[in-house]
Amino acid sequence: MSYSVPKGTKDLLPEDTYKWQFVEEVIRNICRKYGFNEIRTPIFEHTEVFVRGVGDTTDVVSKEMYTFEDKGKRSITLRPEGTAGVARSIIENSIASGPQPTKLYYLSAPMFRYENPQAGRQRQFHQFGLEIFGAPNASVDAETIALAWEVLNAVGVHNLSLNINSIGCPECRPKYREKLIAYFEERKDKLCKTCLERLYKNPLRILDCKEESCHEVGKDAPLIIDHLCPECSDHFEKLKSYLDEYGINYKINPHIVRGLDYYTKTVFEIISDEIGAQGTVCGGGRYDGLVEQLGGPKLCGIGFGMGMERLMMVIEGTGAAALPEKPRLDCYIASMGENARVKCVGILKTLRDNGISADMDHVSRSMKAQFKYAGKLGVRFVASIGDNELERGMARLKNMDTGEEKEVAFAEIGEAIKNA
Repeated sequence: MSYSVPKGTKDLLPEDTYKWQFVEEVIRNICRKYGFNEIRTPIFEHTEVFVRGVGDTTDVVSKEMYTFEDKGKRSITLRPEGTAGVARSIIENSIASGPQPTKLYYLSAPMFRYENPQAGRQRQFHQFGLEIFGAPNASVDAETIALAWEVLNAVGVHNLSLNINSIGCPECRPKYREKLIAYFEERKDKLCKTCLERLYKNPLRILDCKEESCHEVGKDAPLIIDHLCPECSDHFEKLKSYLDEYGINYKINPHIVRGLDYYTKTVFEIISDEIGAQGTVCGGGRYDGLVEQLGGPKLCGIGFGMGMERLMMVIEGTGAAALPEKPRLDCYIASMGENARVKCVGILKTLRDNGISADMDHVSRSMKAQFKYAGKLGVRFVASIGDNELERGMARLKNMDTGEEKEVAFAEIGEAIKNA
């Protein structure tokens, strides 16, 4: 019987993982520069963390979570997003009692959602995410966006657009919610089945529906940005002024609401046109009530999630100019005879101890086959050692790019490679 990966999952092979490692290193360096520290939370949590944090009226909780009962009869869920778990960790580890703000990131963290796989979207996917707790000012909203913008530019993605919106707070959103329900109640016959279910539970999500009929009827709906309280309005105006200082152009899109219940005030999306309809490569916003909602202290927060699969698609779609070449092995040691093989082990260790990537024959190929194998690997140099070379303490060192060969003493192989 043959096996294949489950639907919606994918193997990351060596021809891809080196690209991911490069992008991850770029991200780590930029996060370090902005004063962020890495956090790693479990890939599963108690289900209540997501039900309370993300919201039971969201598609994520109601339709997409991988939830199961463990042997202790506890309801466990594979994490569908990163923020709720980080907020749980903030509470459990009393991080809120330390100096604020707390600036955290997670990188290539596995997430799980049961949905139809498509370009850039898998059932197991990976995210780069930022979370900042304890900073109420709009300046940190702009910094969050600026970091995402810098990451994208650093990996060669430049043709981007930023959409921003404010979805208010518990002070102004209930009044707007009533107006929205009243508007859609008069047009219920034009709503899809899903949006009819959302109407009284989470009417803001109707504005984000991709069904053409809902999209059309939503065009003339009341806008939250016209119903903000003075505090939310002032916060949004300050955000715009900070973005101007960062030199980041933006478009106000009043229909951005994001898919999770915990968002308040600022929401944003960074969009690329390189991967078709699923063009959002980064999305996030402010979640000032999330920690308190999970049973912690009152602590504001903001963050974003950036799907790594989508990001890699965009990088590839823009020509992958920023990506390095696949790493090449510096040296392959070809040997003939058991005595030469034993000597090669010592040379191999010396090379590796001096920071030179190296390998040798382990399957008893002929000398000709070893050179052929090294060529397929794309090795830079081949050092060949037989009985004659062993007797004289010299190896034949061949530059596989130029074809140039020379004799080099065993102890000088590493230096010759470094000089070349």
